[in-house]
Amino acid sequence: MSALASSTPPKPGRRIDALDLARGAALAAMAAYHALWDLGFLQLTPQNVALTPPGRLAAHGIAGSFLLLVGIGLVLANGDGVRGRPFALRIARIGGAALLITVATRFAFPQSYIFFGILHCIAVSSVLGLPFVFLPAWVTALAAGAVLLAPRFIAHPLLDAPELFFLGLGRTLPDTNDWVPLFPWFGLVLAGIALARLGRPLLAGSRLARWRARNAVARGAAFAGRHSLAVYLIHQPLLLALFTGLVTLTGPHPKAGEASFRKDYAGHCTRTGGEIRACRIAARCTADALRREGLWGLGQPYTVEERARAQNLSQHCYEAAEGTAAPP
Repeated sequence: MSALASSTPPKPGRRIDALDLARGAALAAMAAYHALWDLGFLQLTPQNVALTPPGRLAAHGIAGSFLLLVGIGLVLANGDGVRGRPFALRIARIGGAALLITVATRFAFPQSYIFFGILHCIAVSSVLGLPFVFLPAWVTALAAGAVLLAPRFIAHPLLDAPELFFLGLGRTLPDTNDWVPLFPWFGLVLAGIALARLGRPLLAGSRLARWRARNAVARGAAFAGRHSLAVYLIHQPLLLALFTGLVTLTGPHPKAGEASFRKDYAGHCTRTGGEIRACRIAARCTADALRREGLWGLGQPYTVEERARAQNLSQHCYEAAEGTAAPP
């Protein structure tokens, strides 16, 4: 291989299996996270693990990996000049899919529909990031740092207007099932652009660029990575259908919602003057009593009689926790 070939960047449009494999791995992680969310949402598990601090951390890592790959892909596809038609078609596909997600979730989850999720962020970030493909890498790296850090230093009540939620610079967290605002997430797209600008000359002729997926698992992951938008759109409806069918057969987990119930109960108890330890004991006792009396997980609001029974059980549990009465 000549020196010229070894220093020539990859040709635009040529697939790099390693990049497709990385995107496929991110898709697999995303599907696993969504499966956890679905299991919790449908009460097939005691609690929604996806909404715990480790679950949220995993979600951020998965979203960040996608956005980093978006920046790298922008450089590989347009580094030698903007490929206008392919770029426009890509933005139209992603933007259309984002709109579809908004409309679908508006009907399915009207109180928490997705108005600026990962696809919305990718579409807007791709347009905003394109000029940075042609700027010096150090300029893009500085811009990436500024965007990533902006939410720590910029926060104003004026930015809490719902129409500005997509920026991510307000103090209010919107109620939505997927929120990936431009700040700080656009910073990861810029970081990917900077990394690709620095690494692109080294990629040509390297083992990484020449590597090809051989075994079935690698080929499957690379295939998914090449069709990531289609996989993203179809995987969640399939998972929800699968788990909805499962919950109709098994019913919800016996302890589904108990952890959040006990947390909310103890919090309300202490806010109204209860002693912390007694409130925690009473929370556990009340959950057990409601389950024993058939008042747990009815799936509908209590009747007046049921509410009175539940309040009576709660009162007895708190008195028992304080040592002033026997448990019910």
